[in-house]
Amino acid sequence: MNTSATSMNGRATAAGPVLALGLLALIWGYNWVVMKVAMEYIGPMDFAALRGVFGTVLLFAVLWAVGAPMKPQHVVKTIFLGVFQTAGFVGLISWALNIGAAGKSAVLGYTMPFWVIVFGWPFLPDRLRGWQWPAAGVILLGLVLVLEMWEGSGDLTSSLLALGAGISWAISVIVFKTIPVQSRNDLLSVTAWQMVFGMIPLVVIALLVDERPIVWSGYFIGALIYNGVGGMAIATLLWLYILQRLPATISGLNALAVPIVGVIAAWIQLGERPSLAEGCGMLLILAGLALLTSTQRNVQP
Repeated sequence: MNTSATSMNGRATAAGPVLALGLLALIWGYNWVVMKVAMEYIGPMDFAALRGVFGTVLLFAVLWAVGAPMKPQHVVKTIFLGVFQTAGFVGLISWALNIGAAGKSAVLGYTMPFWVIVFGWPFLPDRLRGWQWPAAGVILLGLVLVLEMWEGSGDLTSSLLALGAGISWAISVIVFKTIPVQSRNDLLSVTAWQMVFGMIPLVVIALLVDERPIVWSGYFIGALIYNGVGGMAIATLLWLYILQRLPATISGLNALAVPIVGVIAAWIQLGERPSLAEGCGMLLILAGLALLTSTQRNVQP
């Protein structure tokens, strides 16, 4: 009887994080379509700034609710984290989505693990080993196919912006790994304060850049709520829950489901059909990232 109860408790314990993984992939994955459609009602920098402000308010509400420290720690590193994680990634992604496809932007933005290894080798213990070398080669080949530089189309600009967002995210990961985070509350505090520091340049740019007037439609307000409540607050809590209960490698592999959901959703709702080269490139990038992540040692959140 005790053995049966223990087995049932184990399955229940494992089911929670698995369900959280699926829900997180759906929230973040579908958000690429939500953000793309939102660009019909607002300029990219205004949207990035509003997301930052809304997300910051919600994260500080979470800090207050769980009793996490409100005072910023490791301020200089947290500023750099905010510049690359929030200002760089969110700003470049908004710009990319304003002129390019949602599905392709999702795949290119999530090349982050590859760039962590490329740019992190002087600072981090992670190095390319064994099967990671051919995985890196597969990713590079996929990038060549997705970018389709031989076409010379305007979509190249959007692709490079999305790729830049992935690189900015990777730099933020490298910075984050140098910040001593001891507990869940410390992680929440760092996350909230990097949003503050990253939001500031986004707001300044939005004020300086002349963009089209915001159309406060029902869809746009819903998109803003989706990004703030779902993409920021709920997704952050789900991610922390997952990191606490699953190995980091499994958590990292889950990130690959996000661009897959984004590509499928964009195909169904927006009619974005990748060319043969783009489709093959996306598959190569995702396959290479899966191999790279599954074989990576010392993976940290």
